[in-house]
Amino acid sequence: MMKEFGVLVIRILGIFFLALGVNSCNYSFRSGSFPDHIRTVAILPFENDTNRFELTQEIHEALLQELPRALGITNAAEDAAQSVIRGRVLRYDLTTPLYRPGVGAGQVDVLQRQVGIQVQVEFIDTVENMVLWDNSSLALQGQYSEESEGEEVGRAEAIQLLVQRIVDGAQSNW
Repeated sequence: MMKEFGVLVIRILGIFFLALGVNSCNYSFRSGSFPDHIRTVAILPFENDTNRFELTQEIHEALLQELPRALGITNAAEDAAQSVIRGRVLRYDLTTPLYRPGVGAGQVDVLQRQVGIQVQVEFIDTVENMVLWDNSSLALQGQYSEESEGEEVGRAEAIQLLVQRIVDGAQSNW
């Protein structure tokens, strides 16, 4: 009798969790809680005022890959999208924030380099024809060790920070 009761309880719990799982499939979570009418985004290649032409493609690819997933929306062509992200690369520079005097007179040992990228970004709601978020002077830095890494490591870090700042900025309004 006790054994049959245990089997019955297990079956009831199994049915309960199965029903719970089926019902939860209808629920979806969209981070950022955008306005209901925004389900798609067109991410346009950034204009580039620097002599680092690879920045346009690297930023565009990072945004295409990360932004829709992070915001819970999908990519679309510009003429069909309910929102658009566009921008301009204003500045790209390399600096040496960490160094020490070298062994010889007048020598310097570079310990760390920094890639700086400054952009202008707009996130536009094309349905309501309004700017959802913008930043006219977004500056980001990526670090890299000159001895063990290349400039591309610092640039990739700065671009990832750019994507995250755009996500954070877009979500800050909702």
